[in-house]
Amino acid sequence: MTFTFANVRTRPSRRWIALLALLIACGEEAKDTEKPASTPRPTAEDVPGRAATATGFKQPESARYDSLADVFFISNINGKLTEHDNNGFISRMRPDGTIDSLAFIAGGRNGVTLDAPKGMVILGDTLWVTDIDVVRGFDRRTGAPVATVSLKPQHALFLNDIAVGPDGALYITDTGLEFTDGTAKHPPSTDRIFKIAPDHTVTVALKSDSLDRPNGITWDLRGKRFIVVPYGGSKRIFGWRPGEKQVTPIGFGAGRFDGVEVLPDGRLLVSSWADSSVTIRSGNVSTSIGNLPSPADVGIDTRRLHVAVPLLMRDRVEIFSIPPMQKQ
Repeated sequence: MTFTFANVRTRPSRRWIALLALLIACGEEAKDTEKPASTPRPTAEDVPGRAATATGFKQPESARYDSLADVFFISNINGKLTEHDNNGFISRMRPDGTIDSLAFIAGGRNGVTLDAPKGMVILGDTLWVTDIDVVRGFDRRTGAPVATVSLKPQHALFLNDIAVGPDGALYITDTGLEFTDGTAKHPPSTDRIFKIAPDHTVTVALKSDSLDRPNGITWDLRGKRFIVVPYGGSKRIFGWRPGEKQVTPIGFGAGRFDGVEVLPDGRLLVSSWADSSVTIRSGNVSTSIGNLPSPADVGIDTRRLHVAVPLLMRDRVEIFSIPPMQKQ
């Protein structure tokens, strides 16, 4: 089932059109010849429902639910993807889509440096945020800056998503994009997953071209592995355990993936720019929420079983209810 949103007239800027053209071209370098197996059609009970729409954001890239405060954090790039302009900000949004604080954390205010925030994760009382080539920590309650871990010595290029591992460390994807004179490039051997240990020591957990411009990452508690999704040409969804030298394909999708999350019942949510969708996956059964242009890093409201989907190029966040898992 798809959802149509009327009266949407926002046009992407020229830089976004150029970037998308480049990323699509990069993805076409290595098209996957393997095709996903056909999946059964979902029943009416399986279809998600649109719960709310939130507007007023500036290039929203990631949604992260804080179960203690019962709010979503929304990261806003608000500028160029890799420009150190101290113009990024993080919003607080209530579960019903109303804005609690549009600029809860804002670059250039209250001692905050924030350039182009993307992926977020909560560990203890700290909201960790990827920001081009550093990872920044903020107090989840007050928004005050509490830590900065630079990955510049590791030559990080485009830190994207972030997740907490079973060892309490932070794992961060580097999509490997750099911009020179306004042109985006993907240098060889820049697809990596970094690890920040609890003592803030930085290491490269995995460096492999098989990552294919890694984007989303999340920990799968049941499978005892990370799920990693690429934005490159592969249509594969990967599993990976720390210490392994390669990722392992565990599923297929439309490709050009962005966000990935695992629901409490084990179902997988994956957003895709290739077909403007968020797919809910359970074994060989999948249900798609369609008509979602530029769906970025999704977040899960675990109290209500809702998913927040930032639409990066439309400056809004869509919220959908997820039906309970049906018996197969």
